[in-house]
Amino acid sequence: MKLVRHPESPVLYPNPLNRWEAMNVFNCAVTQHNGLFHMHYRAQGVDFISSIGYAVSADGLHWNRMQEPVMAPHRGREDYRGVEDPRVTPLEGAFYMTYTAYGVNSYYPMIARSDNLIMWEEVGPLERAENKDHVLFPEKINGRYAILHRRPPDIWIGFSDDLLTWTDHQVIMSPRPDNDWDPKRIGANGLPVKTEHGWLLFYHGYGEEHIYRQSVALLDLDDPTKVIHRPEGHIMEPLETWELKGDVANVIFSCTNNVVGDELYFYYGGADRLVGLATAKMADVIDFARHG
Repeated sequence: MKLVRHPESPVLYPNPLNRWEAMNVFNCAVTQHNGLFHMHYRAQGVDFISSIGYAVSADGLHWNRMQEPVMAPHRGREDYRGVEDPRVTPLEGAFYMTYTAYGVNSYYPMIARSDNLIMWEEVGPLERAENKDHVLFPEKINGRYAILHRRPPDIWIGFSDDLLTWTDHQVIMSPRPDNDWDPKRIGANGLPVKTEHGWLLFYHGYGEEHIYRQSVALLDLDDPTKVIHRPEGHIMEPLETWELKGDVANVIFSCTNNVVGDELYFYYGGADRLVGLATAKMADVIDFARHG
């Protein structure tokens, strides 16, 4: 089972008229709300400092974007090199963005909150350590908030009562040294999708050749520390010229996975340069996650 690139992909390009997004736009979150698609995307300007832009669409293909970022570095030397890779989770009537703060002490995972998807306020860090690829589950698990994250090279899960203090961290998935595409490092993509068969987790991985590929796994609904099934194969890899060549070559990287009717809309960054879209029937993706 492979995802199919949409004929109108790429769907978002750098805007040379805006200094902050003149070089690259990639690694976006897309949220469906009030009949519209809301995109938060990582943008780099001529200084290659990352900020987060906002765009809105009626069909998920054609986007109108704001002329200024909705989030930019704001923590001094803690994030002066950029705010990166947003993932947005609707939860309890609000929206929570997880993103990476990149500064003088390398990078660490942050959480922010919004009521309108445009104005964001900090909640706080998940932890002040080298960690990223963090994303909140869209509902509480056994009365507690749950978050996936990546302490290299594994995918971890953690839990919290208040979104401020996170405990009970444990590894749920690790690289597979004997597998051909994810033997070195893995990380979560967008928020897990709840299905009758379990939490559908989209994730990325790479090996020694540093080619980012994508796949899925299925986690237990009541206890997502348990992996029900994890196929050996992947569902997407760089093939197009703009995925193979760019600011970072050989990369397909996703921070979102949207269910649109009976289809998966899989938005992704190609070679850290553009935003692409691939699709598949959700029934096929779930079947692959269960039996692939």
